[in-house]
Amino acid sequence: MTNAAVIQFESKDKMLKTTQSKRFKLPILGIVFIFGMLTVALSITILVKINKIFSGNPLGSDEKLMMNSKALRQSANSDLAASIHIDEVMSYLNGLQRIGKAEHGTRAVGTSGFNATLDFIRSYLTANTNYKVTTSVFSVIQTALAREPILMSSINGNVVNHTYSASASSTEFYYVQHTRSANFSDYVDLTVIPNVGCSDADWRKASPPPAGRVVLVKRGDCTFVEKGELASKYKAAALLLYNDGTAPDRMAPLFVTLGENNTLPALFLSFDLGQKLATAATEMRAGNVRAKLNIVRRSDFPILSANICADTPTGDPTQTIVIGSHSDSVTDGVGINDNGSGTAANLALAVTLARLFRSPAYPKYKYRVRFCWWGAEELGLLGSDFHVKQAKTLNTIGDRLSDYLINLNYDMLGSPNYIFGIYDGRTANNATPPEALPGSNKITAVFRDWFIRQNLPWDYTDFSGRSDYGPFLAEGIVAGGLFSGGDDIKTQKQRDRYDEILGQGLGGISGIIQDPCYHKACDSIQNINLFGYEKMVQAAAYALEYLGRQHDLKTWLYPSIEVQHVQARSQKLQQKIVQEYNSMNEHYDIFFSA
Repeated sequence: MTNAAVIQFESKDKMLKTTQSKRFKLPILGIVFIFGMLTVALSITILVKINKIFSGNPLGSDEKLMMNSKALRQSANSDLAASIHIDEVMSYLNGLQRIGKAEHGTRAVGTSGFNATLDFIRSYLTANTNYKVTTSVFSVIQTALAREPILMSSINGNVVNHTYSASASSTEFYYVQHTRSANFSDYVDLTVIPNVGCSDADWRKASPPPAGRVVLVKRGDCTFVEKGELASKYKAAALLLYNDGTAPDRMAPLFVTLGENNTLPALFLSFDLGQKLATAATEMRAGNVRAKLNIVRRSDFPILSANICADTPTGDPTQTIVIGSHSDSVTDGVGINDNGSGTAANLALAVTLARLFRSPAYPKYKYRVRFCWWGAEELGLLGSDFHVKQAKTLNTIGDRLSDYLINLNYDMLGSPNYIFGIYDGRTANNATPPEALPGSNKITAVFRDWFIRQNLPWDYTDFSGRSDYGPFLAEGIVAGGLFSGGDDIKTQKQRDRYDEILGQGLGGISGIIQDPCYHKACDSIQNINLFGYEKMVQAAAYALEYLGRQHDLKTWLYPSIEVQHVQARSQKLQQKIVQEYNSMNEHYDIFFSA
């Protein structure tokens, strides 16, 4: 999962909490605006400790398979779930591990490891299914820095050269994917953007105006791409984003992307550094807080990526269920949890469904199923975004965006310090088209109810666009999925709740992140918690069969009455915002005209 795409539709934030209401600026003797990674440098020792805590995870080497494992236990009368064998799923993961080891320790886009991953998926589908398999190639621009970036601040003449490191525990800032180069010859005045910089009103109210200045914007509400677009619109000289500090895991700087179209130099700061600069800029006279940046990119170079999709030969192509996962890793590792686990689960669903469809005892679905493996997710959801944009322009039946009923996304299913995370439809980005909301909430409930019936713990997880469902959701396509955790910390309450339900000692470790090898070289086959992974694959199989057995899936996902209610509530909210804004301006005008 892209920590960046805390990102494009936020992107890998692997990141954003979407608030359901707007914060309004209230006049008090004028107008005063008051608003308000965890370290991933954990050692292999911690990872081993986690795996020892959980029972049923006997993986001792990257070649060892679960030869004595039974089929996944049938649940909620799901024949598909009962027909998937965990040892088969693990064999796919071992295949990805072998590819990564043989291809210089990575499966990232632009490497032979990624190309070999595509060959593996494509050849296995061709040999074991009768699906129509297609490959769509697209180019992406991958950027890297020539050297470490420099950020210096000056507060009342006190100059500080801020610390940069690849380690989240010791760095004060990261560079942003697709940042532009910058070499400031002198310090540039800093402006703090009110609220979280998600609306034109925020940028218009900034004082002094942002044009030609370094702007400081807090994480929150909208995507980083949107913040970057507004910064460009208002002609900022550079963009400094910073974490919001709302939780222990939201203090450290993040590695995010502003997308390939970004035009600004940009850095991401820790909460402490960002808040320090914001406080100083608010309390001091204009011009007393300044920043100086030096960012040198290597020359941009285009690389090829690709998506693979496989369609069931039966089912209505104008009513398609899309099952997606991303096939690429980051450059620093083979990416077995992120996202070999989703890649393998997707492959298992596809192959097992093909086997079942060969039997007359298993009725075929009314709906076509399209299994897809997206490329370049780690660069900013680029594969899924490419697919959605292409589908919007196509007129071929079955390939049009209007033919898609739902996208289920599986990105990171086997985290060692796992949660059973369910995308929470209620936290969809505020800009999500209302027609996608009722169905997305229903999918959340389908997964939740399954975990409850299985006497398993579960958690809601952010649905603000962090992974490849984002482009679909943004176009009004119902979406959902599962996520076993990335760089968020497992809390004491979570650990205790999982212990209580699963058994003492099985709840993991509180106070550390859910995947200590997130985006690191140690994300290997030994980074998978077999018990948690098995349940997540089982839940994914159940959900697919549940949807496939619906009599009228389109009406179930897009009920007109519920959509109308959502639209009505959205209109009322917009009216309320306008009323509050107008009222605020009236008070503002009265005060300054007095």
